[in-house]
Amino acid sequence: MILYKCRLCDKKNMFKFLDLGFHPPSDQFKKKKEIDFPTLYYPLKVYSCKSCGFKQLNYVVKPEILYQQNYPYESSLTITGKKHWKEFADSTVKDYNLAKNDLAVDIGSNTGVLLQSFKNNRLKIVGVDPAKNICKIANKKGIATINSFFDQKAVRKILKIHGKAKIITGTNVFAHVHDLKLFLKNIKKLIHETQGVFVIEVPYFLNLVKNLEYDTIYHEHLSYITVIPLIKFLRKFNLEVIDIQEKDIHGGSIRIFISGKGNYKKKKSVNKICKNEIKAKLNSKEILLDFQKKVTKNRLYLISLLTRLKKANKNVVALSAPAKGMTLLNYTKLDSDFLDYATEKSKIKQGLLTPGVNIPVYSDQKILKTKPDYALLLAWNFSKEIIKNNTKYLKTGGKFIIPIPRVKIIKRVK
Repeated sequence: MILYKCRLCDKKNMFKFLDLGFHPPSDQFKKKKEIDFPTLYYPLKVYSCKSCGFKQLNYVVKPEILYQQNYPYESSLTITGKKHWKEFADSTVKDYNLAKNDLAVDIGSNTGVLLQSFKNNRLKIVGVDPAKNICKIANKKGIATINSFFDQKAVRKILKIHGKAKIITGTNVFAHVHDLKLFLKNIKKLIHETQGVFVIEVPYFLNLVKNLEYDTIYHEHLSYITVIPLIKFLRKFNLEVIDIQEKDIHGGSIRIFISGKGNYKKKKSVNKICKNEIKAKLNSKEILLDFQKKVTKNRLYLISLLTRLKKANKNVVALSAPAKGMTLLNYTKLDSDFLDYATEKSKIKQGLLTPGVNIPVYSDQKILKTKPDYALLLAWNFSKEIIKNNTKYLKTGGKFIIPIPRVKIIKRVK
């Protein structure tokens, strides 16, 4: 579905500032026997609203296609990721005086990593996730999860069994929702009227531009969040932003705390972030179009580097296969001519082929067995931990290629 108007303000005053071409959905990995099956490609273009400044894709892929066809994403399996989710739950429980048996609901709860941390704080927990295979994993772990999109039916079910929620979270989910008006109406029905807090965590558009994180753009990410347009939008629902925390995860994210107007005192962080956005001129056409130029240069430089390496008969593989990496591979057209294989910690993706370019995915252990000359690190946002975990590879003479924010080669651990 092509979207001609702003998702927040409904104005048709949009302009395109980034075109990454046509891509398959980043999480549609294929089985090897499906290699000759046709692949559907969708436009991946980002627009900015001239009226309110909101950023969004102009094409909406049906969520059933994105999330209900053997969805392969698991919440971060890295130590860094696990620490992040624990800190999220622990600090939120403390800051908002959440008590034993208060209800925490996580939307897009995946395998329940965040909910487990809330459970450890003695809260009641309920997850909601549309991916059937992922829900099975969560429920087996003892994380009560409803297999559903966050719709009226799911809300009614939670209210009937558990009542109102004191805390509702949506990590890397809010930007995935097309109908944000309906989404917030459902939030309002479920959340406690005076004490409830809704927390969203998203990759921050300011960091995306500053650090050239164009691989963060894929079809699941329908929106690219800045705070100023969001504040205006929330007013329509009598909601307000009460706190904002900047986090290092996923290349730089923001955690936004939202509650009913007047429920909590607004912290200084909100005005600080708004001032930063104004200073960065995130709605400037000149700055946004310059971003496109920088993205193009990054693509050309990466292709040029890998072309030189392959001409020199060097073996190159991709280490990790996150969704963002699939944007990078398809935008740069790095297929089996450039990459021998990809590795992945998640067992769900092992044995499959990457979307579009059909690179076979193996366990991370394969890199130590085959000892390729270079490994393109697609999960560059976890580069410190991944490189630390692969010092043996470096000691054998292997080298890492970091693609973003600028292409560089790492030959040894600092």
